[in-house]
Amino acid sequence: MTIKDVLNLLEASRDERGIKHWQQLGERTGGLESYGIGLTNLRKLAKKIGRNRDLAQALWQSNVYDAKVIALIIDDPKQITHDQAERQVEELNGGMLAHVFASCDATLAKTPFVIELAEQWVRSDDPVRRDCGYGLLYEVSKFSGRKAPSDDFFLKHVKRIAATIDDEPDNIRLAMGFALMGIGKRNAQLNKATLAVAQAVGPIEFYSASGNCDPFDVVKHLTTDRLKAKLGVE
Repeated sequence: MTIKDVLNLLEASRDERGIKHWQQLGERTGGLESYGIGLTNLRKLAKKIGRNRDLAQALWQSNVYDAKVIALIIDDPKQITHDQAERQVEELNGGMLAHVFASCDATLAKTPFVIELAEQWVRSDDPVRRDCGYGLLYEVSKFSGRKAPSDDFFLKHVKRIAATIDDEPDNIRLAMGFALMGIGKRNAQLNKATLAVAQAVGPIEFYSASGNCDPFDVVKHLTTDRLKAKLGVE
């Protein structure tokens, strides 16, 4: 499949309502154009295309948001390099692509160096890297078996979040909140540690491109009856 083929797919799936909303985002678009297609449908299109390293590299050069999203999804995690990640994080056009780049089952999170990258980026002076770093930490929190870091690894990051979250902008606070949620679902010890931080922080206000959203309440996600039964906590 070629770039032209992908653009034809996007044209056939264009959403006029989505385009109108995109145009209302102003500077948040990072100067990118869009066919107004939602992420769920973009994922379906990407699944049709399949893994394609060369096409991903070519689509990333596009000025179309939807094409860049597909580029991130279809790239091959076995071939993504640390240098590529550092280059692309500089090209996220104001952060609109950060969610797909580093979270939301991101391809980058499937690379063999993801833990190292998350460790580096959460400590970065660059706010976009910190945003992405905590997104990756959320993805790492889903790891199991030999892939998973130790509880001490996660506790270290919980302490870091507790010490720095009040000084971060809303988008990074939200990424931190997701990281806390993911970590707190791993076991009873981590649930107790993350819940204490989440209760101190309270619900996290954030901006959503999809419109008005309630603040993100990490405590609510860490205290469901189902999770408490799974972890054996009261």
